[in-house]
Amino acid sequence: MSVSATVQARDLSALTTQELLRLERSIAEEFMGGLPWGSIAWAFTNLAVWLSLWPLTLSGALPLWAAAPIATVNVILAYLPSHEAQHRIIAREGERLFWLNELVGHLSPVPMGLSYEAARLTHYEHHKHANDPELDPDINTRSDSAWHMIVKDIGMQLQTVPPASTAYAKTLERLGTDDARRAGAVALAYALAKNALLFGFAWAGYAVEVAALIWLPHIIGGLYIRFFLSWAPHHPAADLGRYRDTRGFRSRLGNILTMGMQYHIIHHLYPRMPLMRHPAAFRALRPILVARGCRLDGL
Repeated sequence: MSVSATVQARDLSALTTQELLRLERSIAEEFMGGLPWGSIAWAFTNLAVWLSLWPLTLSGALPLWAAAPIATVNVILAYLPSHEAQHRIIAREGERLFWLNELVGHLSPVPMGLSYEAARLTHYEHHKHANDPELDPDINTRSDSAWHMIVKDIGMQLQTVPPASTAYAKTLERLGTDDARRAGAVALAYALAKNALLFGFAWAGYAVEVAALIWLPHIIGGLYIRFFLSWAPHHPAADLGRYRDTRGFRSRLGNILTMGMQYHIIHHLYPRMPLMRHPAAFRALRPILVARGCRLDGL
């Protein structure tokens, strides 16, 4: 019988901190390893659908009222496969399939116009400094309530230089490594390319089309991503520490529509565990998370 199967009925109150940690790691190990084929297929399918929207829309074969929501869903779905690659879940450097890890990492966020290397380096800093008001590059999503976050995020996105972009740029500057400088240059190139695409298509007479495929999906999709991937699992973003900087939460939208973020606490505890195993891992680890004083709102 697995460790996770026996811990459910076990009294953990007598265990020391180190004994709890050993038990926790032995359970988590049951959910590690293997290729996340679901995330790999997700990455390439989502990108293929987004790319197909361009000829279909520009040729008039697909009406804008249909293309815009599809493109928005593509943006929403673009980040998480790259997130798996950022944590080297598909393969680590030096392993046989590392090329696939990097391919997914670079191609999956194309609908977002997001640079993989910049995202990877700044995301690592988020993990190191979650909820730190000075060092967490995602701290801009901290808000008093869900509605406050939504209004605040839309306002920030409509600024000439969104605060999120500034925070990531400052994080890369603070790191000061060659990799960080290179990632910053690539991120700048992505931003310039996005603006060139918007203005170029508008100049050619396709302003409404490019707004439907890029501008509006980035506003709505970006808000959705930051709400569920950043605000919801960290709210109120005040606590620090491994067991307190992230929470489990129950959403009326369920785990699929929140993109697995109800169990995001598992990711912060074990960043290399594949996303699709988080629900089962959470159920197995829940008694230990309770013993650790984790925030499990409604779960």
